[in-house]
Amino acid sequence: MYLAILAAMGLSWFVQNRLRSKFKKYSGTPISSNLTGREIAEKMLSDNGIYDVKVISVNGQLTDHYNPAKKTVKTEK
Repeated sequence: MYLAILAAMGLSWFVQNRLRSKFKKYSGTPISSNLTGREIAEKMLSDNGIYDVKVISVNGQLTDHYNPAKKTVKTEK
């Protein structure tokens, strides 16, 4: 039992560190369109005929997410 918990914790730590490493590596890479995350989200929604979802800019890293109950997409500033 303890071995399974320890293995799950180790795997979780590995995945978390790998994600942070990749984010750090690619977060400084500019995109060719020079659009913000908010602008990209709004364009994706518009291009797909979705007009009832509100896009909100928030501070933080890896904070982007969709809330289906509130029909909002949060993007990094």
